[in-house]
Amino acid sequence: MEMTERVGVIGLGYVGLPIVLEFCRKGFSVTGFDVDEKKIESLSRGESYIKHIDSGSIRQCGNLFKPTSDFLALKDVDSIIICVPTPLNEYREPDLSFVFSTAKSISEHLRPGHLVVLESTTYPGTTDEDLKDILESRGLRAGVDFNLAFSPEREDPNNGRFSMSMIPKVVGGFTPACLKRASALYKNIVANVVPVSSTRVAESAKLLENIYRAVNIALVNELKVLFDRMGINIWEVISAASTKPFGFQPFYPGPGLGGHCIPVDPFYLTWKARKYDIPTKFIELAGEINTNMPYYVSQRVVEALNDNGKSIRGARVLVLGLAYKKDVDDVRESPSLKIIEILGSMGSEVDYNDPYIPAAPRTRKHGLNKDSVRLTRESLAGYDCVLVATDHSDYDPDFILHNSKLLVDTRNFIKNGNGNGKVVRA
Repeated sequence: MEMTERVGVIGLGYVGLPIVLEFCRKGFSVTGFDVDEKKIESLSRGESYIKHIDSGSIRQCGNLFKPTSDFLALKDVDSIIICVPTPLNEYREPDLSFVFSTAKSISEHLRPGHLVVLESTTYPGTTDEDLKDILESRGLRAGVDFNLAFSPEREDPNNGRFSMSMIPKVVGGFTPACLKRASALYKNIVANVVPVSSTRVAESAKLLENIYRAVNIALVNELKVLFDRMGINIWEVISAASTKPFGFQPFYPGPGLGGHCIPVDPFYLTWKARKYDIPTKFIELAGEINTNMPYYVSQRVVEALNDNGKSIRGARVLVLGLAYKKDVDDVRESPSLKIIEILGSMGSEVDYNDPYIPAAPRTRKHGLNKDSVRLTRESLAGYDCVLVATDHSDYDPDFILHNSKLLVDTRNFIKNGNGNGKVVRA
């Protein structure tokens, strides 16, 4: 693949922006597309809006990177990579409206020789059925006039161990020629391309990766509830089991699932499975357990307050961590949002602190309209309960424990003892 290849990336979020930067590092000219004008303005100034992506890496792209909201520029690129959201609707059904609207925009500017790659996680058949039909609506044929492929994103925000170039890239093409074209493109930015026989296999591989995690996290979440009742520390149990050098991989419990993948992706397959009259019992049970965890954590807060002679109604609660995992600024599907909603519905006054999220953004399901409170001795002492939902590295366990009246810990934040009776595990 020559450096004259011009790459277009649609969707400049946690998945799309890293792809842009990786191609620019390799000397490719990249046009980034997004409908969010604020993102385009930030990128045009060389500023990042994602915590773990440094603004300097954007500025280093120089003239190689052109951010725009004008999809007319699609005609000037050779390869088009789609990285738009694929959420669930209120009925836990796939919402592919972003993919379909993007495909319609591409079809209006599609030309012979184009490569179109979908990276957004979805159910098997999306690429070679739904996406293909929309792209072919103006007469060009996939596999004949243009190339079509699916390559699932494997982005893990703020993972210092595995950069994008180190993570093998699974690629499935609509035809062998499509596979060859897409593989050649990705070989420029990753060390290992893993070609598979079809787009459906590639789509299914991504779902399996995240279903595997969702089911195993549900298992340890279920055991956490049981072991809490039995007076057994689940974290110590996992640590002990992890000493086995084979046949065991540790997964860790938490207040619920968050992020753009694990809480969402499994339900794409359960939805598709209905077409084949196959019940996906493991997936649905795992979803039920994980979805219930914010309610379990909230009930533990109620019980902990009661044990301290305080009713949940009128209690002041501080939630530490709004992000779905430590050291990121991503609140998508964060269980903290649900916990705050539940505790608020019980009559408590709930605030949050997150060093990476100064103001709670509006999401598809939640509009907190809250700002992060400062962590001081005085502020901590003013709350009846402090709930550790996300164990950011910035948090000092000793400082927080010493200045809190009561601490409910969902992340093994306080690792030694029970803090003189102040720590309740949840």
